[in-house]
Amino acid sequence: MRLAPIERGLGAFACLCGLLGVAASAAAAHIAGADSLKIAAQFLLFHAPAILALVALGAGGLVRAPLARLAAGLIAIGLCLFCGDLALRALAGHALFPMAAPSGGFALMGGWLVGMAALLIPAER
Repeated sequence: MRLAPIERGLGAFACLCGLLGVAASAAAAHIAGADSLKIAAQFLLFHAPAILALVALGAGGLVRAPLARLAAGLIAIGLCLFCGDLALRALAGHALFPMAAPSGGFALMGGWLVGMAALLIPAER
């Protein structure tokens, strides 16, 4: 099984999310009132394995690869917007941009929905 460049990038991004999730968890433990940073850390840690799973399932031909890539990409975009906004609010005291977190939340939900489609529509053989 060979990974396409997009799959390698998404996999590397998932690992970065795991790293940032651990770092944000540690920072939140030392910052009073950092509830939004804790939420960002949890989202990063929860979604990193989902991205890795989608990449692996798509690359292995077990699900529709284009849908798996799209789902992983939507989750990645959602994490950047949602977690980026929450972390920036906690650490810098201002938002990423108006509606960044809700937009990211919708992208995350879209990623999960497309992931479901990737699993329910039989893969081409």
